[in-house]
Amino acid sequence: MINPYQGFRILHINLVLLRHGLDEIALTTKLLWPIRFLKFLSPWYWQRHRNPTPWTTRIRRCLEELGPIFVKFGQLLSTRRDLLPPELADEL
Repeated sequence: MINPYQGFRILHINLVLLRHGLDEIALTTKLLWPIRFLKFLSPWYWQRHRNPTPWTTRIRRCLEELGPIFVKFGQLLSTRRDLLPPELADEL
């Protein structure tokens, strides 16, 4: 059972993913599955197509916005170059 705080945190993480153009990750969660057609109405979806930023930069910015735990997770992943593509490891 998910308590309300956990539900809001999951929703916040998904909204940050959507804001940074990582909707392919966010919309695969069961929480947002019923509303995935709304991505076409989102201003972030169309802004990403007008001003494309590299996916590595979008992931880094997303981790920074989510807080220190996620930043440390990104730093930990950056040390494992066998798990990530080189450009993502350099960005993290």
